[in-house]
Amino acid sequence: MGTELDLSTLAVNLSGAEYDPQVFPGLVFRLKDPKTATLLFRSGKMVCTGAKTLEQVKRAIETVVMNVRKTGVKIAGSPTFEVQNIVASADLGQPINLTAVVITLGLENVEYEPEVFPGLVYRLSDPKVVILLFGSGKLVCTGARKPDNIKAAIEKISEELRSADLLH
Repeated sequence: MGTELDLSTLAVNLSGAEYDPQVFPGLVFRLKDPKTATLLFRSGKMVCTGAKTLEQVKRAIETVVMNVRKTGVKIAGSPTFEVQNIVASADLGQPINLTAVVITLGLENVEYEPEVFPGLVYRLSDPKVVILLFGSGKLVCTGARKPDNIKAAIEKISEELRSADLLH
């Protein structure tokens, strides 16, 4: 937004806003449609989470800006946005032996401490994403900036697991 925001005043005038600077420095503004949460900071920067499509991101930002303007805050033009993190889940369709995966994929890109966290953390460099792989065969891919990154990462781990005869 490019303008210094008085979050305390905004929290009072923005219906449904949550602001507790002792807990978190940003104001949280949730929308029901699209179902998103937008964090607003004093700097005027915003972070929108929860949108499922680019169209939902655009609608959420437009709605937040419209509501902030209604409180009397001057915002010039329309804010630009950039997708920085796509999170997706997938199911490989069968259980996976995570201990065998550690041995196969090597320790340099894998973290697996089942006493701390039940999933294996696999950091890919190309595409630059992180995959959380669970023994159930379900996975979460995070850090992608484009949907193609997600697809490429899932194809890559699937192929590596097939090559090691850990996925049929």
